[in-house]
Amino acid sequence: MKFTIERTVLLRSLGHVQSIVERRTTIPILSNVLLQARDGKLDLTATDLDIAVRESAEANVTQAGATTAPAHTLHDIVRKLPEGAQVEISLDADNGRLLLKAGRSEFHLSCLPAADFPAMDAESTGKTADAASQFVIAAADLKRLIDKTRFAISTEETRYYLNGIYLHVVKTGGVTMLRAVATDGHRLARVELPAPSGADAMPGIILPRKAVLELHKLIDGVTGDVAVNVTPAKIRFAFDHVTLSTKLIDGTFPDYTRVIPTTNDKLMEVNNLLLRQAVDRVSTISSEKSRAVKVNLGKNQMTVSVKNPDQGSASEELAVSYTATPIEVGFNARYLLDVAAQIDGDNAIFEFFDAHSPALIRDSGDASAQYVLMPMRVA
Repeated sequence: MKFTIERTVLLRSLGHVQSIVERRTTIPILSNVLLQARDGKLDLTATDLDIAVRESAEANVTQAGATTAPAHTLHDIVRKLPEGAQVEISLDADNGRLLLKAGRSEFHLSCLPAADFPAMDAESTGKTADAASQFVIAAADLKRLIDKTRFAISTEETRYYLNGIYLHVVKTGGVTMLRAVATDGHRLARVELPAPSGADAMPGIILPRKAVLELHKLIDGVTGDVAVNVTPAKIRFAFDHVTLSTKLIDGTFPDYTRVIPTTNDKLMEVNNLLLRQAVDRVSTISSEKSRAVKVNLGKNQMTVSVKNPDQGSASEELAVSYTATPIEVGFNARYLLDVAAQIDGDNAIFEFFDAHSPALIRDSGDASAQYVLMPMRVA
């Protein structure tokens, strides 16, 4: 194997694939990236056995071949090479080492045989005969589904079925919608968009948190479409020269509709930017453990306050649109800020029932998004 590739091109591709490689693994081959050179391109593949990412990059291939090399080490070497450098990579068949040259720099890296690298699954090789559904979605739409919900993904491993985004198809008002939902039990995010053609056959799936984070990074800046291939156990996303395949969470997502309030009758509308700034300011002195803030609502007025026995107290008043009976509710400041960060419109619309019931939050600029925030006791 021997090829030459521009440093920036190689660095970008390595950056995309090496991020899924675990720093510590008991299986040595999983620390490596698979390099396959042929037909004027270099294919780079990395996997942790749950997620696999493959990217193709243009290269001047003088001898086709394949090997594996330490992913993080190779990435660090290429990152430190000078801008614009031409990187020549070859495999020394005699000692099984990878030789990397760039200018006056020369590196010899230990390799493992390409034959030992875990085989890519059927979904990632384009064999889609057993696919439950296939559809194409705009990268911007997919990114929106992820952006609006990923903050609410649970990190509690015991409830593994909440450790991802629930993607499923629903019919509302006679229109088929693709809906994304995430919850950690304290907050819930739900957003939807018209289902792409072919998505109506998609089973309800739970996309794992790690795959969500990697996919979000990969599609950032992508302007085209993403081809999606779903089976009951796996999903594949293909776009530009990148393919991400991942196992799905084998579990049942709870009936989230039961926690979305339908009888909240106290409506409050507030400028979202002013709300974020006020909560951010007063929460400066809140307890690191609880991060609690108190929200007092009166006629067309909101007071956000914090009392911390160790540091003191803080409060800030905001003009709001509110004419219902006064109410006092406690929230986790970080959770409230996380939801507010998703609001695209000028105003956030809150719907309350009482101080002990979940609040429903809507976006004045996006009717398809809903957020639920559980209250907390505040002294």
